[in-house]
Amino acid sequence: MDDSLPQEATPEATPEVLPLVAGTSTQTLAFGSFVLALTILCAFLFSRRRSRSRGNALLLVGPPDSGKTAILSTLAYNQTLPSHTSLQTNATVVALPSATTLRVVDVPGHPRIRDQFLEHMGDAKAIAFVVDASTVSRNGAAVAEHLHHILHAITSLPPSQPAPALLILAHKADLLKTGTSSSTLADVAVSRVRTILERELEKRRESQSGGVGVEGLGEEGERSDMGGLDHSGPAGSPFKFADWEGGEVDFAGTWAKVGETKEDEKQSGTDGLEGLTEWLDQLSR
Repeated sequence: MDDSLPQEATPEATPEVLPLVAGTSTQTLAFGSFVLALTILCAFLFSRRRSRSRGNALLLVGPPDSGKTAILSTLAYNQTLPSHTSLQTNATVVALPSATTLRVVDVPGHPRIRDQFLEHMGDAKAIAFVVDASTVSRNGAAVAEHLHHILHAITSLPPSQPAPALLILAHKADLLKTGTSSSTLADVAVSRVRTILERELEKRRESQSGGVGVEGLGEEGERSDMGGLDHSGPAGSPFKFADWEGGEVDFAGTWAKVGETKEDEKQSGTDGLEGLTEWLDQLSR
């Protein structure tokens, strides 16, 4: 008989679990954190750079019958074709004199559908607000109402999205009865459009600052308190495009004669859209 006591069973040895960072020095952890932070920063800057470089479209906006579709056909086909009031957006790619290409989007100016330009703001590199310089003295209030909506949309963009460049085209300058040369006609058209729009936008700004809503751009009778008219001029001074806080506003006087081709312009020594194409070329550099 074996008098020895039974040996107590010993549990199996449990493997030791090592921490994830075991054996990792403080210097290695610090270096890894630095690399991770640098990677995140580079990704952010790359994404931001892509966001700022986005946009290769020119939006032609403005009231009906201002000449937007005629401008589009002239840019696309080097000839001004007969057109009528558009009820749908037209778009095409045009080649600029600098050999760069640009997508041009003609947005209808009818009050019911002109807000369609908002659908293209994400791709907009520039906006050209087209005004009929020969009739703006009669319908200045309505034109300013439309422009106010554009200014409001630009100033409402998120900080991550760069604002498109803004050009106000005093179009149909050739219809002004001034008896001056074509080059002077453009200057006269710009002066007229600038003066009238600044006056009408100041009226809208005063109405809002006085607590009175201004006529909206949606349904008839709608009232709206849109922003976009802040300026950096002296206190109490009227609205001026030069002081607009939304960015720089450029002007150009233009015209497009139906049936006229580039060859006709060369022979006459005038280019009705020169102010627009030169502005676009400078923008693309």
